[in-house]
Amino acid sequence: MDFSTGHGYLLIGGLILVGAGLLILSLIVNLRVAHSVRDDVRHREKLLEYYRNIFSQLGVILIGIGVSLFIFFFQQNYQDQRRRETELQQVLTKLAARIARGAPVLGSLGEFDALLDEGGPYVSPELGGTNAAVSAQGTELGKQVAEILRVERDVDIRDFDLLNLSRDFESSFVVNELDPTLWFNIVRDESEVKYATTQLALDYKDLQDAIGGDPVEVALADPEKQRKVKHEVLDIFYDLLRQRSRRFLGRACWLFSNGRGFVTLAPVDAIEADARSHQEWIDRSKPLLTQAKSGNGDCSKLLQFGAPS
Repeated sequence: MDFSTGHGYLLIGGLILVGAGLLILSLIVNLRVAHSVRDDVRHREKLLEYYRNIFSQLGVILIGIGVSLFIFFFQQNYQDQRRRETELQQVLTKLAARIARGAPVLGSLGEFDALLDEGGPYVSPELGGTNAAVSAQGTELGKQVAEILRVERDVDIRDFDLLNLSRDFESSFVVNELDPTLWFNIVRDESEVKYATTQLALDYKDLQDAIGGDPVEVALADPEKQRKVKHEVLDIFYDLLRQRSRRFLGRACWLFSNGRGFVTLAPVDAIEADARSHQEWIDRSKPLLTQAKSGNGDCSKLLQFGAPS
């Protein structure tokens, strides 16, 4: 029975009130019994005694049931609250660990930042821009490819799996209390980070295939190979991983900064609304994340954007 809706208390209160009413009725009938004894009306006396006993017994039974139910559900409710507090604390502990492990992983995004934002913030190949990610050709393209291959060696994209915090929620009651839109966004971003890391690994392989077994300079000397290499470079520069993973960690830190009250939070546009670029999301979310604290610093610093890699 759900006491949070008040239905359980109404039932118990109703049983006790009806039981008390029956006891009062039995007292009234008992007065009539006394009058029957005084008037020496034996038949009416026996009948009223019968009614009195029925009313009093039913009243005592209903009151007993009501009190027993109250004690049972009070204990059950107390145990549920204790279990809720325990699970909530466990989820917060796991969330803190997830943030602590995910922050160093996001530090590796600095190597992608250096590539994508050279010459100006990266938007996308479709929107153009002044950054070298879009405009590089020839020798500059060769330098980009060399940097990409270095990042491939330095950054283990499998580590981004540490950002998947839904597994800490889904086995707990907490998932039922989270705002549905917020929960959907968490799962969606996890899926997109997973897609981005999987696709990035495939794009690395496609780039290696486009280069072939030749040195980068030799491969780019061939116009057809240079076209293929440029295509694969732009695929690698697709700006999904760093935007989604930074948003994911920023959201997790914001949730953690609210303590046990995070289950009551509603989505905020500063974090949740889609942005046209990584830079736009950083600029929009920074004021909110700067106010959210995690450990000795604010959540914005955990994103490690603009810091030396």
